[in-house]
Amino acid sequence: MVSKTDQQRLSITLVKSPLGYSKRHKGTVRALGLRRLNQTVEHVDSPELRGMLDLVSHLVDVADC
Repeated sequence: MVSKTDQQRLSITLVKSPLGYSKRHKGTVRALGLRRLNQTVEHVDSPELRGMLDLVSHLVDVADC
């Protein structure tokens, strides 16, 4: 079993407003935990997370932690 400290983490920042985009994009941004511009959240890297980031890559900035 891999501990949380050994897992790769990503820092995700909302850099563009999802207003004017589809409900699916807005929902994905919300599901990532982003509510305000320039807000940053950290998540453990996973295939599911990568899929969400691919969908809204034009709205967010992703960096390794």
